[in-house]
Amino acid sequence: MGVNMKFAFLFPGQGSQSIGMMQGLAGIAVVRDTFDQASAILAQDLWAMANDGPAELLNATVNTQPLMLTAGVATYRAWLAQGGRVPDVMAGHSLGEYTAMVAAGVLDFADALPLVRARALAMQDAVAEGVGAMAAILGLDDDTVRAVCAEAAQDEVLEAVNFNSPGQVVIAGNKAAVERGMALAKEKGAKRALALPVSVPSHCALMRPAAEKMSAIMANMVFNTPVIPVLHNADVQSYMQAEQIRDALARQLYSPVRWVETIRSMANDGVTLAAECGPGKVLTGLTKRIDERVAATALIGVDALTEFKNLIA
Repeated sequence: MGVNMKFAFLFPGQGSQSIGMMQGLAGIAVVRDTFDQASAILAQDLWAMANDGPAELLNATVNTQPLMLTAGVATYRAWLAQGGRVPDVMAGHSLGEYTAMVAAGVLDFADALPLVRARALAMQDAVAEGVGAMAAILGLDDDTVRAVCAEAAQDEVLEAVNFNSPGQVVIAGNKAAVERGMALAKEKGAKRALALPVSVPSHCALMRPAAEKMSAIMANMVFNTPVIPVLHNADVQSYMQAEQIRDALARQLYSPVRWVETIRSMANDGVTLAAECGPGKVLTGLTKRIDERVAATALIGVDALTEFKNLIA
């Protein structure tokens, strides 16, 4: 296919973690080294958590965010160690955007780990347990979901927050408002409305206090110029200036994840291949539903790394 092929790397976020999630790459030295580095920085054994769980530990936001960052960075380093070339463009879904920042050279891995842990804590602190909720609405178009949110909010927060693929939109806000939204979505013809097992209503207005905390923390951190463009969730733009990047990362907390537009933007820019760089196959599945011009692969094992490298060689 040749060196002129444009390809993207996509970094998954929360929800892609599972016990044993790094087994396919466990034999690559740099993967274990990356986990050892992260474990030393955070003073907990992330490799044991990834391999043995228990699930409650793995799924606690304060653990999931650093764990998914480490897994994505480890996978990216494995790709480079196997002789893979640098992608033309990158994006990360929610937390995955921070992994993309590390891969793009914007953030040092050692700085990004405590940053995403702080993000998890800020998100938890912003909304007390049981106050917020999220739900996936399947089978309605974006505008109908937005209308459902406007109608069901009733002076509470209810917003469409993840535009994951056509006909798959996640809503978030106050718990009662989300429940009203699920019922109304079904009335309007949604195939399914599924409550998501999360304690934090990400990407809605309830996260503004967390965004303010993150802005304050990031103001004192070194942000380098990206060596690879990263399309940000909040506005599907890539930025070169540290101040713009900090702003995009802060806004991301209370803005929708515009994933459909992200993948279409890449396709319009000539990207024909995408690799999901981290555990699971969530983004690979979404990409297939978003744009048939982009063929997606999940880099979840050594064979997958080799096959993708051969595709672009």
